[in-house]
Amino acid sequence: MNSRGINRGFSLIELMVTVAIVGILAAVAYPSYREQVAASRRNEAANALMTGAQALERYYSTNGRYTTTAGGSTLPSVFPSKVPENGTAYYTIAASGTPDANSFTLRATRTGVMSADECGDLTFDETGENGLVDASKSVAQCWRR
Repeated sequence: MNSRGINRGFSLIELMVTVAIVGILAAVAYPSYREQVAASRRNEAANALMTGAQALERYYSTNGRYTTTAGGSTLPSVFPSKVPENGTAYYTIAASGTPDANSFTLRATRTGVMSADECGDLTFDETGENGLVDASKSVAQCWRR
């Protein structure tokens, strides 16, 4: 009986070729995966900014101003302060600049795992204008709705 016919399995070369192919696929897929995760987190922060702006608009329609007092510069605490609201934050949300009775700008500041994100900090104001601060990418690339 021939012993070569009974021996079934993978040779070391076949195994190494398979490992190399899997390694190449992983090297190509991982950066794309990381960008998709970052884009998802940016979208979550953008949604939180828009939700906060809507809450401030409701406050304005009830009180006739965005600030807590007439002539003041403090916004009411009606919007989320971090994204996500539970767990470790990757964006913190606060007023940017000095809000007044008729205007505000909310800013989602990068923190934690998003602190090096190329899209910078996201902003949203009372006119619905969205923007970026300290970004190396454009608004169109970072604000995907």
